[in-house]
Amino acid sequence: MDAISITPATTALVLIDLQRGITAGTTVPHATSLVVQNATQLVQACHDAGVLVIFVRVDVGPDGVLFPRVDSDVPRPAFNPSPGWSDLLPELNAGQRDVTVTKHQPNAFFGTDLEVQLSRRRIRTIIIGGISTNIGVESTARAAHERGYDQIFVEDAMAAREADLHEFPVRRFFPTIGRVRSTADVITALSAVRK
Repeated sequence: MDAISITPATTALVLIDLQRGITAGTTVPHATSLVVQNATQLVQACHDAGVLVIFVRVDVGPDGVLFPRVDSDVPRPAFNPSPGWSDLLPELNAGQRDVTVTKHQPNAFFGTDLEVQLSRRRIRTIIIGGISTNIGVESTARAAHERGYDQIFVEDAMAAREADLHEFPVRRFFPTIGRVRSTADVITALSAVRK
């Protein structure tokens, strides 16, 4: 796989739904703890390199009232999030210059100011990770692709509830709309711009 280069001034790290309620569940093929550890390393490397960091969290409202409710063959069960469910994980070490975007559905562009945050800063490349690969990450990636953003998918900084739900987008879809790399690959590229 070719090495990647990163231009800090036009790049943003976008981390999807690394919050208390979502990270409490089990994920594969990477455990939630590994996803969070890798995301924390990415946040630090981006801070060091001067790359914008954006944390996206989902707030579904009481009893999930804000999440889309549609007729479907496999409806999502209703639930009432516990207090703090939408809180970002403190170990991510969010800084004062970081941005937090709150969404109410999987796609982080719809009904939020994510696009304003990116476009006003002239961001062209998104480094993306989070939970779950096939829901929040994939739906946001599709929207970013439609808007013409270059994307770097950090494979070991994302995970899903079932193996195939992670593997299919990572192996078959993400490579068609961006570049799939590891946390180490991205950190190496960020280190290169600091030298």
